[in-house]
Amino acid sequence: MRGMLKTQRRLASDILGVGEKRVWLDPAKFKEIKEAITRADVDNLISSGAIKKQETQGQSRSRARELHLKKKRGHRKGVGSRKGKKNARMQFSWKDKVRALRKELFKERAAGKIDNKLFRVVYRKIKGNAFHSVTHMKNSIEEMKKS
Repeated sequence: MRGMLKTQRRLASDILGVGEKRVWLDPAKFKEIKEAITRADVDNLISSGAIKKQETQGQSRSRARELHLKKKRGHRKGVGSRKGKKNARMQFSWKDKVRALRKELFKERAAGKIDNKLFRVVYRKIKGNAFHSVTHMKNSIEEMKKS
């Protein structure tokens, strides 16, 4: 059947703007489609629903979902599956730490526990990776106040 309606399929693919493989011809209306020889005839068949455009074949994500679930459970993360250095695999550790420290620093200033001069000094130290935790920063601030 596919080889018999070659012209109709070609015309339909041109009108629909898709490849010939994506043109669907209704097998029940075979005779009507066979009689259509002009572009206008094929256009009428498209509007009547005898010829349609098929959807593109998508790529299934079922295997990807399965892998994701396994990795979520801690599987498939052995030495042989790793690419990149240890630090590259822990992507946001520095960023998260800096955000937490800055958030706490802003709270300290808003509460009036530190002045603007000390705020600037500590802010620059945070950027320079001088503190390894919020507690460490708070202890350092207390020491700076004393001196």
